[in-house]
Amino acid sequence: MLPSGNRMRRRDEFTLAVRRGRRAGRPTVVVHLLRRDDVPDDEAEPLVGFIVARTVGNAVVRNRARRRLRHLVRDHLHRLPRGSLLVVRANPAAGAARNDDLAADLESALDRLLRPTSKGRR
Repeated sequence: MLPSGNRMRRRDEFTLAVRRGRRAGRPTVVVHLLRRDDVPDDEAEPLVGFIVARTVGNAVVRNRARRRLRHLVRDHLHRLPRGSLLVVRANPAAGAARNDDLAADLESALDRLLRPTSKGRR
């Protein structure tokens, strides 16, 4: 389970991460990462939110996909910059994806976003 202090709950944080963050897409997930430097030290934990739309499947499938993603992201929390916002959006293929495929897509997307950026790219 994802620690309570790392869960994104406010709509404006989701919106900020999706609109201003860098994005990496894979067949089962799209990951948005926004690095923030303006966060006080007491709020410096990275926050993670999940978007699982109806296109993924019925309520049972969506909740299972969300639980699987939460479990996978928990293992990558230490890699996220302090104060960052991470939004993981499940694509329709995530509902039927095997665990290892979902894990590989998430890790690949995070690797791409956590690479140092070159000039001119955000």
